Order: sequence, then structure tokens, then C-alpha cells
Amino acid sequence: MKNRKALSPEQQEALLGILKVRFGKNRYRHEGLNWNEVQVRLEAVPDKLWSLREMERTGGEPDVVGFDERTGEYLFIDCSAESPAGRRSLCYDRAAMESRKTNRPENNALDMAAAMGIGLLTEDQYRELQKHGKFDTKTSSWIKTPTEIRKRGGALFCDRRYDHVFVYHNGAESYYAARGFRGVLRV
Repeated sequence: MKNRKALSPEQQEALLGILKVRFGKNRYRHEGLNWNEVQVRLEAVPDKLWSLREMERTGGEPDVVGFDERTGEYLFIDCSAESPAGRRSLCYDRAAMESRKTNRPENNALDMAAAMGIGLLTEDQYRELQKHGKFDTKTSSWIKTPTEIRKRGGALFCDRRYDHVFVYHNGAESYYAARGFRGVLRV
């Protein structure tokens, strides 16, 4: 049986081409990093390439935004100007989705991220991303919510308005056409 998380050689080549061009056009996001080293790491982990393709397929425009010196991992984050279009209109998690008696969305942010092999951004990661541009000026993105907030029915999301980054709360069961989530992938 073929591994569904493996790309064909043609798909891999196409994705690496897209990522290389994006890397070159946005050097300010990853100063001091070398594409060839990133590509070698990516080619060694096919399941991560599959996850990056899912990020790309859903409109995330993933790019390298850092390197974790402690772990030796590159950090890919969705860098689309607005929350990825293919990941909007989602409740925060499965419990929130199932709590809706009517008008349930098709999916939720945590399950969709897990299926893609990525995580939701933390508040710190979201704020760090905003140092590389102006993101979510018309949309918003769910972020990883602390357990104590989620236990009380809430979930956190962020956006950028008035040239400031805001963190808000909402019921985890809420969903809006302009709210999605941004993902992070460590490679």
C-alpha cells in the first residue's frame, strides 16, 4: 500500500521549487539561513514535505521564519497575507464542534492541523510572525489556547488591526468565514 503522506517525485520537485522561490523572495524572514541546507533537511523527511504541501494546498504559503539552535530545526510558518483560505470557518476543536446543535462547520482547527501534521501557532509565534510583515489585517487566526481557558469554553485568536497585534477570546464553538488558523511545522 502506498504511503498517503509521501509525494511523488514530480510533486516533491514542484513543491521544492515553490518553496525555493518563496525563500529567495523573502530573505528578510530568514537572514543567515541557506536554502540548500533547508532543502537537504526537507528531502530527508518525506512526511514533512507532505505536510508542507498541505499547508500550500490550503493557501498557507509556508516559508522558513527561523531556526531553533537548540533542536537544529527549521520553522516553517504560514505566511499568506490573510488566514489561509482553505482553513477558515472552523470551530477551535472537536468538542466545540460537537457542542453545536445546529450549523456545525465541516471541521475544526485542531483536528485539521493534526491531519496535516502541523500545529497551531502559539501567541508568541504569532507575534514573532508579525515582525516579518503585516498579516491578518482583514482576517483572524485561532492560536493554541491554554488548557485553563479551553476548560472554561473559550479559545484564543489573533489579528492585526491599527498596526497592532491583538489577542482575543471567543467561545471555542464559534466560527466565522474570516477566521482560520496558521500552522507551524518543525523540520
